Amino acid sequence: MFLCKKNILKALKRLLVFIAIVALIFQVPFSCAQRGTPSGGPKDTIPPVVLNAKPENYTTHFKSKTIRINFDEYVKLEKPEEQILVSPPMKHKPIFKPQGLPSKFIEIELQDTLKPNTTYAINFGLSIQDNNEGNELPFYKYVFSTGDYIDSLEVTGKVKDAYKRETDEYISVMLYKLDSTYSDSIIYKNPPTYIAYTRDSTHSYSIENAEPGAYKIIALKDKNRNYLFDPKKEKIGFLEDTIHLPTDKEYDLTIFREIPKFKPARPRQESQQHYLFGYEGDGDDMEIRLLSEKPDDFEEAHYQRVDHDSIDYWFKPVLDLDTLRFEISNRDFKDTLVTSLKEMDIDSLKLKSEPSSGLSLTGDFQISANTPLVAIDTSLISIRDKDSLPVAYAVNYRSEGNRYVFDFDKKEQEEYRITALPEAITDFYEEENDTLNYSLKTKAETDYADLRLTIQNIESYPVILQLTTEKGETKRELIHDEEDGPVFNFQYVDPGKYYVRLIYDSNGNGIWDTGNYLKNIQPEKVVYMPELLDVRKNWEITQTFILE
Repeated sequence: MFLCKKNILKALKRLLVFIAIVALIFQVPFSCAQRGTPSGGPKDTIPPVVLNAKPENYTTHFKSKTIRINFDEYVKLEKPEEQILVSPPMKHKPIFKPQGLPSKFIEIELQDTLKPNTTYAINFGLSIQDNNEGNELPFYKYVFSTGDYIDSLEVTGKVKDAYKRETDEYISVMLYKLDSTYSDSIIYKNPPTYIAYTRDSTHSYSIENAEPGAYKIIALKDKNRNYLFDPKKEKIGFLEDTIHLPTDKEYDLTIFREIPKFKPARPRQESQQHYLFGYEGDGDDMEIRLLSEKPDDFEEAHYQRVDHDSIDYWFKPVLDLDTLRFEISNRDFKDTLVTSLKEMDIDSLKLKSEPSSGLSLTGDFQISANTPLVAIDTSLISIRDKDSLPVAYAVNYRSEGNRYVFDFDKKEQEEYRITALPEAITDFYEEENDTLNYSLKTKAETDYADLRLTIQNIESYPVILQLTTEKGETKRELIHDEEDGPVFNFQYVDPGKYYVRLIYDSNGNGIWDTGNYLKNIQPEKVVYMPELLDVRKNWEITQTFILE
């Protein structure tokens, strides 16, 4: 038997060799097997399917403590704490199982006592996904009522950011019923009657299954997800008018960050005669007064830090005390702060220039210091061009940032040499500078671009028109009154990509002002032009934007 099998194998080998030779002669494709990788079939793109729920969805006279939703495949919950929303909110949030493990069901354990004759909606957002491919079951909702019927009224609209071009995701939109328990402060204390999230890139929302009545509507970036407004951390939006359900109107909301109530922080000692006073809120009128015993020749100085909610406070002479007591006042605020006085180094004058080399044709040169600047002698400071010709200039002190700003006419492709002789600059402690030399160069006009922007249908003046980066940083701005008209000329613009932001400066203070919920103040209106401008050097751009 073994020999027979052996002979058969030899015969098969001879036959295969013969077939291969014939294939080569007559150019017939030949292979014993096709090599390759199995494709595995088409990718699964179908979301999970709900088979049933117990109790059934849209059940009335609901009394169960547990809800079970069954699916046709294994599912998982993705970010349930962000995605799942219960309306009206429950004091004790439900427990969703299982978490972290795939399962063919989702179980909800209700921890709260349900209100009578109330419709509840559990919106899962995009949290339900199949286990293998992550296909989402979008905005599945389980609804039940403890009464005779399911409430079916809804409120819809959109939410946008008051200042930023992009709006945050998952903004909570809340309805508060205007009954005997309502007051404006309810948003700080109690959860709303109904709630929904903004859904997608359109930032639209839909509050559903609400009952008839009068409501206050609020939008909230609820960072700590407790359904309450925390002004220090969260943005808010509101409508002044009452909403009456049923309604066929859409209600759009604008969210903003409030300026928090003024509150000073404990002062921090920076050096022997220097303290830093931080604060929350509006510190424009903040005053600092030392109450501790001090000599007759005592002096103090302070200045606001740029882009920081803090004030640098300096004093002289050195005080032989263990603690210092300060009075802090700001409009209707007054308080006393006590801090220790430690032995530390005494600061010496250090000067810093900006810019350090290149100078924009529209920019200014400035000198700042680490100690308060008190005097400048312009007779000891000169500016000369590359031909050594003197350049006329004006200098101004700006307390914000503690700096001297030099203003002079700048020409293209020029080099300016700035020299400050000894004793030109004096600080609070009567220290003076050594000789200072700076060299600054300007670019050619062809290295910049000119923009001529016309904004049609401006509602009111004054307005602020800004060129911003894609991240929202303001690079250039112009302020126009009505007599200036709708045409804005930006000269010597650095190449780059810019968005155009229009601010309706309703109070005419030259800056954008936010809103305040309790004072019923909306933020100043901001409009972004839809196009991203690609600005290149040596370009002259003329563009018209029509506001809707």
